Formats: sequence, structure tokens, C-alpha cells
Amino acid sequence: MPALLSSVLIANRGEIACRIIRTARRLGMRTIAVYSDADADAPFVAMADEAYRIGPAPARESYLRGDVILEVARQTGAACIHPGYGFLSENTAFARAAEAAGIVFVGPPAEAIEAMGLKDAAKKIAEKAGVPVVPGYHGDNQDAAFLKQKAYEIGYPVLIKAVAGGGGKGMRRVDKHADFDDALVSCKREALNAFSDDRVLIEKYVTAPRHVEIQVFADRHGNVVHLFERDCSLQRRHQKVIEEAPAPGMPPAMRAAMGKAAVEAARAVGYVGAGTVEFIADGTGGLKDNAFYFMEMNTRLQVEHPVTEAITGLDLVELQFRVASGEKLPFAQSDLAINGHAVEARLYAEDPESGFLPSTGRLWALYLPDDDVRVDTGVEDGGEVTGFYDPMIAKIIAHGATRDEALDRLSAALADTIVAGPRTNTTFLRALCNAPGFRAGDFDTGFIDRNLDALGAVPQPADPLAIAAGAALLTEAAVAATAGGLDDDPWNIRDGFQLSGVNLPRVTVTAGGERWTAEVDEEGYRTYGVMIAGSDDVQTICLDEAEDADLDIVNDDPRFVAVHTGASVLVVRNGRQTEIRPFDALDVDFDSLDVPEGGALVKAPMHGKLIALYVQAGETVTKGARLAVVEAMKMEHALVAPRDGVVVEVVGHVGQQVSEGAKLVVIGEAT
Repeated sequence: MPALLSSVLIANRGEIACRIIRTARRLGMRTIAVYSDADADAPFVAMADEAYRIGPAPARESYLRGDVILEVARQTGAACIHPGYGFLSENTAFARAAEAAGIVFVGPPAEAIEAMGLKDAAKKIAEKAGVPVVPGYHGDNQDAAFLKQKAYEIGYPVLIKAVAGGGGKGMRRVDKHADFDDALVSCKREALNAFSDDRVLIEKYVTAPRHVEIQVFADRHGNVVHLFERDCSLQRRHQKVIEEAPAPGMPPAMRAAMGKAAVEAARAVGYVGAGTVEFIADGTGGLKDNAFYFMEMNTRLQVEHPVTEAITGLDLVELQFRVASGEKLPFAQSDLAINGHAVEARLYAEDPESGFLPSTGRLWALYLPDDDVRVDTGVEDGGEVTGFYDPMIAKIIAHGATRDEALDRLSAALADTIVAGPRTNTTFLRALCNAPGFRAGDFDTGFIDRNLDALGAVPQPADPLAIAAGAALLTEAAVAATAGGLDDDPWNIRDGFQLSGVNLPRVTVTAGGERWTAEVDEEGYRTYGVMIAGSDDVQTICLDEAEDADLDIVNDDPRFVAVHTGASVLVVRNGRQTEIRPFDALDVDFDSLDVPEGGALVKAPMHGKLIALYVQAGETVTKGARLAVVEAMKMEHALVAPRDGVVVEVVGHVGQQVSEGAKLVVIGEAT
């Protein structure tokens, strides 16, 4: 048996870097990390045996610098490079350069990456191998007018897809002929930024699509197997949110047919290692044996690989290392079986109530339960979520004997998850787990978009109990700040110079953009009665410092916590975060004062990079017209005119980093 590779350089970051390091260390391999300036204090850097800086925060200047990473590999004597997923994992030139340097690339041969890396070429290979493909245009002509005509011939709705890359980037669904031009421009720009390749293809959009993928594995000795399927249909903006294995309602004959098709596609390109063949299945009336189409092949490990590990009992990263070392697969297809059901939820730093806008900032508190579930994460309490990389905080994976059991465990784990700092999709994920349609197996890739209201992914009313807790903690902090050495000073007595009656401390705060006033009565040690103006109800707030975290537990409820950040109080109740700030009469939005009467102010919705400006001062715009595009966490966010009018002012320039709430465009009333 060939000797196992002795050391590995992980050409990635975050949770996948941590996950690779754990397996590599268990196998006795020396681990080498590379990191950008933004990740200098990240957990994966501390976990590795060695770690080396490779550049500034932007990925193009660090994690996409294959030349720099290879130099580190050479200098450290790394036996192999594991690229994880994203970044350089499907970069043919990088794989070839590693091979030329005598360093094993833990992945397929460069020729296989090249063959399957471009979606148009991959479809041709699949067709030749007898695998059904989605109808569409996969040719070389990239003329905008030509592509628009092809879309018309295919018939709307269509899907514009970047030829290179994956991860939901460079993809746009187009329902009307009139919307094609803008969608094409946006898709090409996003693809160019993500993959340095703006070529696209056009596909017919399947009306009730189920996204089902097959995990394949191959060794260097001609053995190819599949490790069954994953259903990744719960998506938002073509990005997976919850994945599961096996696929609900999958007929055994369809599983066999899809598995055979995936294996044939892998054989056709001489595949080696872990790969995923993705299919679109027509879910109308349930899954059917012959109603599926090849979509693409991802020539790397997938984000959702843990659900496959859960139902097979295999460590896919270990298999990757063993295959890369020259070992044969230790099993045949007949040796593999499905054990139970597994689901994975992606916990993101994003705000479902604000259109899933990315959220950044310090993790003031982070608690990820690991009882009965697996948690893969690359951040820790006190760390920072930046706008430079993917917004994932953690993956939470649950396994059970049945689908309902797995979903129940995942829902319970999400209920116990605490994140204070960036806003997260915690409550949204739990709502998805418990959504009746999803539980019943009646879903497709459009399920989330059709059920945003029911899933709580729209603005929600303020939480009075959270505001009361914030008001109590702010009052407590204010009293503590003025108490030192002044207890006997008559001018420090909070009685409002009253000779009789009770004058309760009154605090005015802002929460959710609204102003709230509360009376706070101290009823005992760290126990307060809080009455919010306009309400006759007194909320009892009991604060108790947590034993193992810098936060307060409210009302003896571990799912109800508060963190004083110095500038504000972050209250997390049942997964939903409310930020409460002391009201400041001098905190005036001066940008709004510059807006002409009847006009509008367009601000940056989050921290990010201004990558496009479509207007200039003096231009007339109509409601809904594109004004600018801000990119954050590898996704584009278009800003549109909220009303008809004339552009009065444009602030900033393309390429500039902008802060959340920064003024970008001022619109005046149309003349």
C-alpha cells in the first residue's frame, strides 16, 4: 500500500480549512495554513502546525494568488495541497502548476477540471456519455443580441449561467424578454469578478425544479462509485440554504439511474477523487425515474459533503488524502448503503428581514450547540465577520433514523444557537425546518421565494420584551457609571427633587429605527420592572451573568441573552437580534437634510464595494431604474430608484469601499 502523504498545505480559509486540518491531524499529517491580513487571528491559523501570510484581505490579492501559495508550499516542503472549495479548487492552471512543482494536488487531474469546469463543454461531454441535459444554448457566440434571440427561441423563463465557476454566482433567472439585457450585463459582470471569465450559456428554466446531486468518488486505478444523492433544492439566489441526504421521495429506480449517469460522466473525463454531478429534476407531481437533466459537475469537495458522510459513515476528506496518495478505494458500489437521514443548515451572517443583506461586525457572543448534531465552523467568540469573504458562520448537521427525526434535531439545535453581533438567518432556518410544505416533501427551488412571509423573511414588528431588557441593562450601566464615590452626594439622588412619591428612572432608546421611552424600576438585585411608554404592561427583567460567556441571561432563559457592547445592547431572543441604543438628540442624519422636498436619498444597504454606477447628476430616472451596484461577500446587490425624479447628487466612485448607510445617490423631484 502506498505511503500516506506526510504534509498538506490548505489553500483555503474558514470552516473548510478547520475541517481539513482536523482530518489531516488525525491521520498524522503536518498541516500548513496560509492566511490573509483579515484572517490573521482566525481559528484555522491557530489550529495549523504552521501558518504563513500571503497578502491583504481581498481574495484576488491573497487566496487567489496561486503563485504565492505555491511558493509557500515549496518553501515548507508540503507534500500536497488541498484547495477545499471555492477559490483555486477548480483552477486548472493552479492544479497544473502544483503538479509541475512536484506537489500533489488533492483533487482530480487538471484535464478533468478543464473538461468539466466549463458548463458548456461539460454538457457536450455528458451528452456524448448518454446523460440527458437541459435544453438550451451552450455555444461559443457571446454576442448580446444573439443570446437574447436564443433565449426567445428557447422560451421564457430561462436561466443565464456563467460558463465557469459555481456557488450560485453569475446566475440569473429571466422571466420576460424585456428583462434579458440587464440580467445579462449583471450576470457577466458577476462572473468576471468571481471567475475571471464572463462567458455564459442559456438554459430552459424547469418550472418546478428539484436540485439533486450525486456524490462520486474515483481512484487512480479505474474504480468509480457514487455515494448516493443529496437534495439541495432549498435555495435563495441560487445558493443552497438547507441540504439533505437522501432526497425525499426519491424512487429507487431514479436513484440507480442518476447514480449510473453520474458515474458515466466521471468516467468520461478520467476523474479522480471527490466530485459532484449536479442534476435538475422536474418535481412536478413528485420525482420520476426519467425526468432529470445533467446540469454541471463540480470537480471538488462540496460545502454540503457532511450529509453524505453522515449517511455513509465515511470521512470524505480522508478518502481524498488516501486516493491522492495512490491508494485504491476500500469499497465497491455494492458495499455502500444509506444509513438514516441527514440535513445541513448554513448559518449565515445576513438579515432575512432586510432582503438577506449581508451583515458584518464583531461576534460579541457565539454559542453553537453540539449535542446530537455536528457543527463545522471557522469562527469563534470575539472574532470578526468581514465583507471580504463568504458570510457563513457555521454549518449545523443533524442525523437521524428518519427525516423527521433529523429535522427535529436540527430545529432544536438552531433554537439553542446564540449569535450576537452580525445579524443572522437563525430564526429563518428554523422556520424552514418546520415549514409544513418542506416537511411534507412538497418543495422545489422556488419554495423559499414563494413563502417569504410565512418564513419570517420580511420586516417583523419590534419585540417589546427585547427592548425592555435593553432598557434595563442600559439603565443599570448608567447608574453604575455615576455611582463611583458619589453615593452620598445629594446631587446624585435620582428623585427629581420630589418631596413625595416615586420618580422612576426614565430611559429613551432607539431600536429598529424607532424611538422608545421606558420607565425602569429596580425591584431587587438585577431585577427590574420595565414599562414602555404607550403600554400598561410592566415587563419583569431579571439579569444573570452567564458563567462561561461575557453576556447576561435574561429571565433565566438561555435563549434570551443580552450583551452590552459599550455603544449599544444586543439582545438575542429566540434567535432574533434587536439592537438597543441610547437615544441621542444630537445624532442627526445630516444626509437626509440635503434631500430636496419630494426627493429621495439612496444609501448603501451594507458594507461593501461600489462596483457600478449607472447615473450622474442631472439625469432623469424612473422608479425602479438601476442606480448602482454594491458587492459584498461575493454577491451583487443592485440599488434602484425609489421614485421618479432627477439625480441631484452622486457620491463616490466605482471601486470605492462604502459603509452601511453611506450616501450614494440623491434624487430630486422631477421638473
